[in-house]
Amino acid sequence: MINLPIWFLAEEINNKAEGGLFDFNATLPLMALQFLILMVILDIIFYKPVARVLDDRDEYIRNSLTTASASLNKANELTIQYEQELASARKEAQELIRSSQKEAQEVVLIQIKDAQKDAEMLIAEASKQLILQKEEAIKTLEKQVETLSDQIKDKLLSSQPMV
Repeated sequence: MINLPIWFLAEEINNKAEGGLFDFNATLPLMALQFLILMVILDIIFYKPVARVLDDRDEYIRNSLTTASASLNKANELTIQYEQELASARKEAQELIRSSQKEAQEVVLIQIKDAQKDAEMLIAEASKQLILQKEEAIKTLEKQVETLSDQIKDKLLSSQPMV
């Protein structure tokens, strides 16, 4: 056995074999034709449907994004509108509460004044009644005093001897 380097032996084997990795004979155009046919078949069977699905998906996503964007814009507009309406409704409610409080205070003041007038009228009426009752009592007492004085006078005169 001869002691030769391995790389030398590998080179010798390659030189003796016909047709290396790229052999320029009739198989090269055949391989190129097979490659082109495979590309056309793959394009028809695989790439076009996948590209169509991807395009459809992209269009669906774009449509969904535009729809979502439009919905979001509309929702924002409605939110702003509702907030404005709510603010105006609150202002109206506060104004209504203020006016109702003023009206209630006015009604209470009127009722208090009416009650004071009624109380004054009752006091005046009661005062008149008391004055009338006092006058009647005085008249009654005067009559009784007169009657008693007449009786006393009659008794005194009847008990005295006549001279």
